[in-house]
Amino acid sequence: MGKLTDLLRLAQERAQRMELPYAGALTPAEAWEVWQLAPGARLVDVRTRAEWDWVGRIPGAVEIEWLTYPGNKPNPGFLAQLKREVDPEALVMFLCRSGVRSDMAARAASGAGYLAGYNVLEGFEGDRDANGQRNRVGGWRHAGLPWQQG
Repeated sequence: MGKLTDLLRLAQERAQRMELPYAGALTPAEAWEVWQLAPGARLVDVRTRAEWDWVGRIPGAVEIEWLTYPGNKPNPGFLAQLKREVDPEALVMFLCRSGVRSDMAARAASGAGYLAGYNVLEGFEGDRDANGQRNRVGGWRHAGLPWQQG
C-alpha cells in the first residue's frame, strides 16, 4: 500500500496548493495507477455521449454526463446517477476532456458527501497544442493508458 499512499498524498498536496475543495488532483498516469491499486476505486467519465461514441471510451469507467448532449445543458440527474453507480465511501476519480468539467463534478460530489473525490488533470484529450488541436499534449490518450474507439 506504500505506492498508493504516496500517490494519494501527492494528489492531496496538489489539491491544497490549488485550493481545491475535494480530496486531490491526479495526472492521468497517477489516476490509472490508483485505479489499479485501490480496491473499489471508480473512474467516472463525465464527458458527453457524443464524446464517448466519437472520441473514445475508457474500459471499466462509469459514464455519467456532466453536461447533456445535445445542448450542453447541466445534467440535473448527475448526483442521483452518481449515487446509484458509485458508493459515497469509494475513492472516486472524475475525468472529462480537459479537466474542467471533471473539476466541477468533483466539487459537486464533494458537496454531496463524497470525501474521497479526485479530479484527473489534463482529462482524456489533454490541452490544445500550438495549432489548437487536442493531440499529443497531455491527457489519458496521450499517456498511452487503456481506451477504445467508440
